[in-house]
Amino acid sequence: MVDLKGRDFLKLLDFTPEEITYMLDLAADLKDKKKKGIPVDQFRGKNVALIFEKTSTRTRCSFEVAAHDLGMGCTYLDPAGSQIGKKESIADTARVLSSMFEGIEYRGYGQEIVEELAKYSKVPVWNGLTNEFHPTQMLADFLTIREHFGYLKGIKLAYMGDARYNMGNSLMVACAKMGMHFTACTTEKYFPAPELVATCEEIAKQTGGSITLTSDAMAGTKGADVVYTDVWVSMGEPDEIWAERIAELSPYQVNSAIMKNAGEKAIFLHCLPAFHDLKTKIGAEMGKRFGITEMEVTDEVFESAQSLVFEEAENRMHTIKAVMAATLGYQQ
Repeated sequence: MVDLKGRDFLKLLDFTPEEITYMLDLAADLKDKKKKGIPVDQFRGKNVALIFEKTSTRTRCSFEVAAHDLGMGCTYLDPAGSQIGKKESIADTARVLSSMFEGIEYRGYGQEIVEELAKYSKVPVWNGLTNEFHPTQMLADFLTIREHFGYLKGIKLAYMGDARYNMGNSLMVACAKMGMHFTACTTEKYFPAPELVATCEEIAKQTGGSITLTSDAMAGTKGADVVYTDVWVSMGEPDEIWAERIAELSPYQVNSAIMKNAGEKAIFLHCLPAFHDLKTKIGAEMGKRFGITEMEVTDEVFESAQSLVFEEAENRMHTIKAVMAATLGYQQ
């Protein structure tokens, strides 16, 4: 019996394949109950704090709806509403909040911040995204993959673009943990850190998975079950980075040729938001500056039947609910 009560959720490296499977199973069960209108609000009277140093649509809505469904209240602290790291140390923030709340979510910058919060907190701390890892997104992705294919072990996932940060890192870790085959398709400059690659290779040896790094987009996506990408420039990076990334990562755009190369059975995933058209402020600006209409994924692929991005987005809420429920002691 898996028992995660009191555990922090900081990165998937901290969890066994059995524990990850348990959270996915719990998410599937909670999703089924929500669809059937069966209440799961056994945490009435409890409250959680949501610290957002980086704003988000999906992560905030997922935590707030999930908390509400579980019967909890939640307090949202945006960059202007929190003194974390400015007037109050991370350690002091953790000790203050954990005396008032049953759980703390953090979305922001360095992994060391969420790790320090967890060190000094008396209650579970959940990582809503750091520069290095995005574990709640992984559960949503893997629930989506499992719902579509019926299994995870042996699935081949190709990640296109900048694989050095939270998404590339987290997908590589998650695939290694679950016995899947991870391929990073990008130039060598954008490969994940060698130390993390080595760690994941060791994990994959135990689970039957594999790690591949290639600059050949066609070789990397050939026969892939899942083709995944993310925006080429992350929040907080300077504008001048755009020209460099567009020039260097354009060969790794997910387009119809890539999806055809993967095969008819392949699905497309993206953690969103996506620059697949010019209907956003930033998209319109980049289109004007660089004469492009799409970036990391074409609109044709984004809107295709192979694209499961909105099912994936919905699953953020169900899997985040599972993480909170499991670490707070949910009784099935």
